[in-house]
Parts: sequence; structure tokens; C-alpha cells
Amino acid sequence: MQAPHQPLKDYYSHEEERPGWLRALFDQTAGDYDRIERLMALGSGSWYRRRALERAGLRSGMHVLDVGVGTGLTAREAAALVGPSGQVTGVDPSTGMMARAHLPPGVILLEGRAESLPVADATVDFVSMGYALRHVTDLSAAFREFRRVLKPGGQVCLLEITCPAGRLGRVLLKTYMRRVIPCAARWVARHRDMPQLMRYYWDTIEACAPPGVIMAALRDAGFGDVRRTLTLSIFSEYCAQRT
Repeated sequence: MQAPHQPLKDYYSHEEERPGWLRALFDQTAGDYDRIERLMALGSGSWYRRRALERAGLRSGMHVLDVGVGTGLTAREAAALVGPSGQVTGVDPSTGMMARAHLPPGVILLEGRAESLPVADATVDFVSMGYALRHVTDLSAAFREFRRVLKPGGQVCLLEITCPAGRLGRVLLKTYMRRVIPCAARWVARHRDMPQLMRYYWDTIEACAPPGVIMAALRDAGFGDVRRTLTLSIFSEYCAQRT
């Protein structure tokens, strides 16, 4: 098993506890998630997601599988790009998050995990994942599943936040994510666990496997043309093609 980071024992004791603990936390905080995301991204999240999907090759008429769909932040942008001739399917283990999703008609939501997708072989043109890579249990298993459901030549695009390489950038981002956002969440959020989710959010960013490891895992799963685009020193777009 290739976990994206070591167990974070401030939140759970053993790796086996992580999926259930995290699913419960997302279920409980789902009602506040979009509001805090807009605050955290300073309103730029939807614009960036759409541009990143376009750069990765998402076009009208494609069938997209959005893994870790959550409240639909990435799936909404995908639906706008594929248009009425396309299809968007979202998968997430958190039914609470999906219940709060605001999506256009026709988007299908399925309960499931990245490591065992409830989708048939070679049926989608594009797999997307928006800031959920840190929450999977096994990178290798998830990437093999992504390849399985993609048609030959299909694309995968994984959006993630990466720690800046420089010390100053890392300190500034950590202060913003670990202190400013949780503090703001106490005032804005309705659920008392939202500040904890935001602290956990940063801790997973800090502990996450480096870009080279993620790209190697994609290659090991059978993907080709593996590449990474970095925006503003923190936003990573991992893209690859099913060969």
C-alpha cells in the first residue's frame, strides 16, 4: 500500500481508522464546506478549476468521472465544459457532502472510493480529482482504478495543493491555512468541527508525498505523458494519459 502521507496521530491512532474518521468529519461539516472554500480561495476557486480542466484537455461531449466529488466544486466546472452533449459522474465516500452538492441536471452521483470505483472498465474519457488526493488510502490502487475506467487515450487531471519549495512561502502558507482559516471558520461556520477540518487540511498538505512520488506512482500504474503544471508556487496539476 502506498499512502499519500503517514498517519496523522493527532486525529486518529492508526491508518485503518482514517477513512471512517475522515468520512464522518466531511459528513458533519458538509453544510459549511462551500462557504469556507470561497473564503480560503478568495473567490478564485471556480475560475482556477475550469482553467485547469481546460489545460488538461477537457472538451465538449466528453464523459468525465470526478473522483472525490464532495459538494461538486470541480464537477460543476467540468459540466460547464462538456456541455449538454457530455456527461459528468461524481464519486465520493461522503454521502453528506454529496447531499449538499449544487450541480446542474444530469450529473450522476455515486457513493464509492477512489480505490474501488463503482464504474465499468474503459467507459470514461476523463478522470478529474479536485484537492482530494491527500485523502485516499492507497495512491497505487487509486491510480490503477483511474486507468481501468478510462478509455484508451483518456486523460487524468489531479488538482492538489503543494507546499512551496521556499521556506518563506511555506511559513506564509502554513500561517494562512493552519491559523487564519481555522480562526475565520470559527466565526463563519455553523458546525463546530469545521476549524478542525481546516487544520487537518493543512496538515495533510504538509505531510503529503512530494510531486516526484505522485508522478512515479502514475507511471507505475501504467500512465504515459505524466506531467505537472505548477501555478503560484502551490497549485499542482498532475496530468497523464492512459496508454
